[in-house]
Amino acid sequence: MAYSIQTVAQKTGLTISTLRFYDKAGLLPFVARDASGYRAFTDGDLALLHTIVCLKSTGMKIADIRRYIELVMAGPTTAEARRALLSGHREQVIAKQQEIAHSLAEIDYKLAMYASPDAETKVAHE
Repeated sequence: MAYSIQTVAQKTGLTISTLRFYDKAGLLPFVARDASGYRAFTDGDLALLHTIVCLKSTGMKIADIRRYIELVMAGPTTAEARRALLSGHREQVIAKQQEIAHSLAEIDYKLAMYASPDAETKVAHE
């Protein structure tokens, strides 16, 4: 089954302009065009688009996502290169996650401080 860009936007929650941006950035070379020149997405395309959105939302740079897509398009002989790329990105995501956890602990500490009965005294001495 082929999906129009509008249907894909509805299914993914992405805007049509975001999908077009991804296409122009080289992230959607796998998407075929119909006889009229319109993008015709398949279920497999949607699965790969889901991966692109995941990588983007975890902070992977467009150039690195493009590289990953190029490796996918090159076939199974690039599996090790894909694994290495994703493994490096995973390490960056974990580091960011730890940074966020430390920041959240500080926010929770401040919230607890403000909730205490003598908050005015503590706030004055932060």
